[in-house]
Amino acid sequence: MSIPEFGLGTFRLQGQVVIDSVSTGLELGYRAIDTAQIYENEAEVGEAIAASGIAREELFITSKIWVANFARDRLIDSLKESLQKLQTDYLDLTLIHWPSPEDQVPVEEFMGALLEAKRLGLTRQIGVSNFTVDLMKQAIAAVGAEHIATNQIELHPYLQNRKVVEFAQSQGIQITSYMTLAYGEVLKDSVILQIADRLQATPAQVTLAWAMQLGYAVIPSSTKRDNLASNLKACVLTLSDADMALIASLDRGQRLTSPKGIAPNWD
Repeated sequence: MSIPEFGLGTFRLQGQVVIDSVSTGLELGYRAIDTAQIYENEAEVGEAIAASGIAREELFITSKIWVANFARDRLIDSLKESLQKLQTDYLDLTLIHWPSPEDQVPVEEFMGALLEAKRLGLTRQIGVSNFTVDLMKQAIAAVGAEHIATNQIELHPYLQNRKVVEFAQSQGIQITSYMTLAYGEVLKDSVILQIADRLQATPAQVTLAWAMQLGYAVIPSSTKRDNLASNLKACVLTLSDADMALIASLDRGQRLTSPKGIAPNWD
C-alpha cells in the first residue's frame, strides 16, 4: 500500500482536545495522522507531533487543501502555511479536500498545482477526497493515475460506495475510508454485534477490520485513550468470508456527509 492502512483522524477535534488525542495516539503506536486546513487544528496537531519526540521519518502526515485555496496562485502558498503550522518541511500526502464548488477552479488547474507541489518536495504523494468517478477521470486526465495515491471518501457498512471503489481500484488508486464507523451508528447494528460477540472483539474493531480487509485505509478518531488503544487491535483481527458477506449485505446507500454548495453529484 502506498499509504498506511491505519491512521488517526482529527476531524472535529480542536484545541487541547486534539493535542491530547494526537499525543495519546502517538504514545500508543499510531504513526499516521490525518488533518485538513478546514479543521483549523493543524497547529495543534503539529504541536503534539513536535512534543512527542518521534522522528519525522517514522510518521505519515496527511493534510487537505481547502476549496478557497484551489487557484494556481494560492494552492502552494496555502500548503506552505500548513507546513509551517504542522512544523514540518513536507507532508507525506496532500489531498484536494472537496471538488471545486460549481467548477469555479477547473480540476486541471488545482491538480496541476498539486503536482507542482509534489515536484517541489512539499509533499511526497498527492490525492483527492470526495471525488466521484467523473471527477477522478478528470483528475487522471490532468496528472495521470500514477500520481493519485488515494481517493478519501465516506465509506462504511451503510454506504459502501462500490461504483467509486471499483473505478478507483481499476486505476490503481487506493481508497481511504473516512467515517468508517458512521458516527457510531454501525456499532449498534445487530449483524456487527453478533460478529463482534463471536470473535470476542468490539463492534468498532470488526468494522475497521472489515474495511482494511477490503484493502481500504482507515482513519478513525477518538478522544478516549481506551478507544484509541482498542481500535488499533483491528489491525490483527481477521474476518471470515461469511462475516465479510454479512457486512456487505448491510449497504443501504446512507450518506451522512454532503455539505450544501460543496458536495458533487454523487454516483
